[in-house]
Amino acid sequence: MLLAILLVSSCQFRQEEFVDFMDLEAGKGMAFRVIGQHETDLTNGLPYNCYLPDGTPVNDYTDEPTQGPNRMPQTSSVSGAAILQELLRYNNRNQVIEIVGTYPSFDEHWDSIRLSGKVMLPKGKRPKRMILVSHYTVCSNAEAPSNAFSLEGVLVNLGYGLIIPDYLGYGVTADRVHPYLVMDLTARNVLDMYLAVRPWLKAVGQEPEYDDLILMGYSQGGATTMAVEYLIENEYSSDDDPDHVKIHRVFAGGGPYDVQATYERFVSTDIAGYPVAVPLVLQGMIAGAGLHIEMTDLMQEWLYAHMDEWINSKRFTSAQINEMIGTRVTHELLTPEAMNPKSAKVAELYKAMTANSITTYNWSPMASVYMMHSIDDETVPYTNASKAQSKWQNANITFNFGHYGGHVNTCLRFINAVKTQLETEEKERELYE
Repeated sequence: MLLAILLVSSCQFRQEEFVDFMDLEAGKGMAFRVIGQHETDLTNGLPYNCYLPDGTPVNDYTDEPTQGPNRMPQTSSVSGAAILQELLRYNNRNQVIEIVGTYPSFDEHWDSIRLSGKVMLPKGKRPKRMILVSHYTVCSNAEAPSNAFSLEGVLVNLGYGLIIPDYLGYGVTADRVHPYLVMDLTARNVLDMYLAVRPWLKAVGQEPEYDDLILMGYSQGGATTMAVEYLIENEYSSDDDPDHVKIHRVFAGGGPYDVQATYERFVSTDIAGYPVAVPLVLQGMIAGAGLHIEMTDLMQEWLYAHMDEWINSKRFTSAQINEMIGTRVTHELLTPEAMNPKSAKVAELYKAMTANSITTYNWSPMASVYMMHSIDDETVPYTNASKAQSKWQNANITFNFGHYGGHVNTCLRFINAVKTQLETEEKERELYE
């Protein structure tokens, strides 16, 4: 009953103290163009248009183990419900201004395109810092940040502003195929939004108190966040660069840092804990990386026949698609050739996967990173975390790996850990000022 009360929230437009960013002269002519805004009141919890990484609305969340082909038991000693309640502890500063806009970037052919995303700001004051959020996997356009309230929005209550790109294939580009796990492109799309929003924030009087940036992401967003860090540290770290970006901290959780290892795990165990990831990865690599492979060479024809209806229509959440797929058995999703790691087409697929695996980059993170992963993760295999730790053992990374339950439960724990660390950092800063 308590959880139900916490999750009920209203999303309302308030005239008083409401800044109309669409009408501000200062913001006109900027690369970031505002196309809509509203105010969200979080006093009683999260709004109804807030989704978890498995596509389940937060309102419908339960961490009770369920039967069925797509559910896995939770093994954490701390329930997801308890973590969610911790996330929803608010004081009276609970209004969030959500601003949707478009910005220039590139598509999978590196042609110019305008993408969309959302900026979230604390009402009535400048943000302390901006957090650039790379979101977890979504399948319906309703889950895209420009259309939903991202769960990371709870951090606005601490005084932070959030920048959350939709990714290519969602928001204003929902009619296009999403190049899933094509890291260099998605990292570019994410960073481009920050580069467009940064001068806009200054122009409209919302420049943050501190100019160093926090990077954050879970699941697909965890790997993307590390790719964004790589892009910044290799192309935007020079003080002489007018687009210089300074990183404050990085938070990455539950990410597929090694795409090939993730695929190999699905094949070797013959279990795909997150069935929709199989067609998403194949389509992402083939379309996004420009492979000369037919989808039906690797994907069972019955599944391919539903690609446009189930996935590319952007009408269904991942939870709904997983139920429609109806199986977690990998060989029922992939062709025999796709299950054969020695086949020529899989070799080509592996080449693209390796190119899009952040752990294969000749690079070690320089910024301070906090990385979390559950050993029990049924969606993104733990091998990703162990490979990241082996690759970056000498980097400034705090690794937090443990038996935290399934993917969703760990996402809640991850966001709460970020919230706790930022709260602690703020208290320490106030102590020394």
